[in-house]
Amino acid sequence: MSSLLLITSAPSSIHAWHALGLAQALKEKNQDFRVFFYQDGVMVANNLQWIPDDQRNLALEWAKLNIRLPVCVSAALARGITDQDNAQRHALHTHNLAQGFELVGLGELADAVQSAERILQF
Repeated sequence: MSSLLLITSAPSSIHAWHALGLAQALKEKNQDFRVFFYQDGVMVANNLQWIPDDQRNLALEWAKLNIRLPVCVSAALARGITDQDNAQRHALHTHNLAQGFELVGLGELADAVQSAERILQF
């Protein structure tokens, strides 16, 4: 069964961590799934976010899965997150997209929704 994990919760939310846990379990069981970061969920891709040493880094945990990590470009830009291309395009001074994540349009979400047998929003 193909699943889409739609992550809309901020990284500080327990729901964001539950999404990661489910993704880890699905990957371990070789289940077909995709993820999409949208709304406040895009904040996980902010490389300038400071994480205390005694806490796990959600972005690094996602990157360890070695899967595609698409992030809504509009939601990211609205929250101050950009890659190098968009930083140049919008005359921003720096870029801060965390390694392993990629900015994409909402067409990616539409495609994921269309091909998924179930959608789980966190």
